[in-house]
Amino acid sequence: MLDPAVPHLVVNSRALYFSWLPADPDAVAALVPAGLRPHPDRQVFMNQYVVDDSVQTSGFGSYSLAYLGVTLADVPAPDGVTPGGWWTHYVASSDQVRDYALARGAPALAGSTTIRSDHDKVVAETEIGGVPVIRAQARVGETGTTTHNGHHRYLTALDGQVVSSTYPVISEPVGGFEIESVEFLEPEHPVYALRPENPLTIAWGYYAPRSSFAYPGGLTVWGELELSSGATGVSAGPFG
Repeated sequence: MLDPAVPHLVVNSRALYFSWLPADPDAVAALVPAGLRPHPDRQVFMNQYVVDDSVQTSGFGSYSLAYLGVTLADVPAPDGVTPGGWWTHYVASSDQVRDYALARGAPALAGSTTIRSDHDKVVAETEIGGVPVIRAQARVGETGTTTHNGHHRYLTALDGQVVSSTYPVISEPVGGFEIESVEFLEPEHPVYALRPENPLTIAWGYYAPRSSFAYPGGLTVWGELELSSGATGVSAGPFG
């Protein structure tokens, strides 16, 4: 098992990362533990990404991952502007990545994500237990000339406490980006609580054929928050 205190680097993953307004804002807010506040409009975020080759990581190997969560108020990244997020679902194809993430408080479970590109369309699909649960489709332009760089903050639950990590990221998003559809395919799965409203309202997002980031080496206890027994803010079954 990888030491969860050791940092790791991932380069040039293919990532579809965006946020939307949910169909059931109350259900989304209920996933956030007491002491933290969801964003006023209850934004949900999702990052679906694929690491195609083991040489793109410092020790994870190749893998795919999708995490989802709730955007938070009053929990910014180091820039003081970018809002932090609470992970609710974290679906990883690799046992090694999953164990590392669990030891850092991520609500990790087994599953896989594929990203298919065909000219100006990108389709990302995440499955859990062999069953497709989320499918997102975007229309994209040519590789852009700008970068997205900075930090994201994610909060998780570990040993009864809320902990925080800041993740450095450098992505090269394409131009002409538009999310065309987001489908939550399994109404009986807990992740269905995060489904988007209809009509679809996208808050922000990008597709980057080259997105690089690092898992920091440490976790910081966030304030004086302690979780009640058994509270994780996640139903079994999660920003980058």
